[in-house]
Parts: sequence; C-alpha cells; structure tokens
Amino acid sequence: MLETTRRPDRHRHRVNPFELSDEDFRYKYRFSKRFGEKIVGILREDLVHDPRGCPLSPEIQVVCALRNWARHEIQDDTANLHSVSQPVVSRTCKKVAEILSRNSREFIKMPTTLNEQQETIRKFRSIANFPTVIGAIDCTHIRVKKVNADGGQLYINRKEFSSINVQVVCDADLKIMDIVTRWRGSVHDSRIFRECRLKQRFEAGAFSGILLGDSGYPCTPYLFTPLLNPTTPQEERYNRSHIRTRNTVERCFGLWKQWFRCLLRGMFGDIETAKKQLLHVLYYTIWPLT
Repeated sequence: MLETTRRPDRHRHRVNPFELSDEDFRYKYRFSKRFGEKIVGILREDLVHDPRGCPLSPEIQVVCALRNWARHEIQDDTANLHSVSQPVVSRTCKKVAEILSRNSREFIKMPTTLNEQQETIRKFRSIANFPTVIGAIDCTHIRVKKVNADGGQLYINRKEFSSINVQVVCDADLKIMDIVTRWRGSVHDSRIFRECRLKQRFEAGAFSGILLGDSGYPCTPYLFTPLLNPTTPQEERYNRSHIRTRNTVERCFGLWKQWFRCLLRGMFGDIETAKKQLLHVLYYTIWPLT
C-alpha cells in the first residue's frame, strides 16, 4: 500500500516591528516608531483580524502597507521580511487603502471655522506678505500602469506616459487639505478645478480667503494667478509675492513623493486600486513625521 507522509505544520515566527529600536524602525519603514504607533491606534478597530489560522496583527498590516509604498520595493521583499506570502501583502495593502479611503474626509479637509481660516491666512501672509490666502492649488501627474481597456489612451498625458492627474490644495505648513484623484492624465488642470466640489464651495462663499494657482488656471475672484506680462513695479512685486507664496504646493509635492517613492516612480496595480492608494499614502502625510 502506498503511504503518504503528512507535511509537518510550519508556524511562521513573526516579530513585532514595534519592538525594534526607533533607529531600526525608521531604517526599515522610513518613518518614526511613534508615528507608526499613532497610525495603528487610529486604524486598529478596522483592522481586527480573524483569530483562525495565522492572522496578521494590525501592527503587521500597517507596516506592510507603509513599507511597500514608502520604499516602493517589490511585494516579495516585504513578504519575506514579515514572514508572509506575496498575495497576503497585496491583499493587506488593498485592505488598508480601502479603509483609509473611507475615512479620509475625517482628516483631509479645508479649514471651516473663522478662527481656522484666519490662522491659515496669517501663516500664508508671513511667507511673502500676500493677504487673504487660504490655500495653494496645483496638479501633479502620478504614473500608473498602461491601461489597455477602452479609453486607455485618455490616461496618456502630454509627456506621453499613462498617469492620473491629481489636484491638491495645501496650506502654509504643507498639509494637504483637499485632493481629487479621479481624473485621467490627459485632462487639463483647469477642467479638474472647474468640475470639483471645492470650486462650488468657493462660489457659495464658504471661505473668507482665496486660492493661489499658476497660469494654467483662469483668474477669478477666489483664484488668483500670476500676471503674464507685468509692466509696472507694482505688478512685478505682485508676481514675486505670488510665486513665493504659491511655491508651498510645489514643495508639498516634492516632500510627498520623497516620503512615498511609489508616487515618484509609479503605481502599477489596477487603476481603481491606484486611486485608493493615493488616498492611503496621503493619509500618512497629514501629521508631522517627527
């Protein structure tokens, strides 16, 4: 009779990453341990795990997603580090992205009270004495995998690669207050703003300040753009002050993409998951990373 040998059970030993020193934690995940603990505390209830089998703890789930996007390494490497399989890392990242996208409005929001708006205006004015600025607006292209479905050519931007055109509004502290991630790369910046909800709120008088944008946007009573051909000293001073103040959103993009290399090098999952991941990595940037 044929005898079959039963494969012995293999229990993977998973080390709690928060037992590492702060220096080692920052080396592996590019963020401080205190910051990671804060994220886990916020998401713990939504990341409760099934006790059957060998489930992943909320801590492992968060750091898997954090390392995968911050370092932009292949998922096999993240899986080996945390003693899980590559499909588990993929599902974990998608799960964390979905949870964060559902909760994003709780943290990503424009100043609503008069005191909050006045404080934002004060900080912007301290940069180059430009009055009543409540936000700096611009768009940036995030590379995505080539879309082969119908309409895939609409994701190809003017630089001839597939992307999502992401609109962001930030404050003087480089904190992102509003984001739109649903537009394809071929769509112009001005159209994204024209059809976004934030424009309707400004037209309804919800804010006491204005936005600063580049020359790609139309100049309106609530969105100021630079003068294309300044001829007087006053116009030149206006442009200098405008450029220095609006530069906050450019710095915000640079810092955002340095924190999360997946935004710098491209996101190569399916397009809907990529849009959720943008909100996911944004969620990690709403607190000071010290």
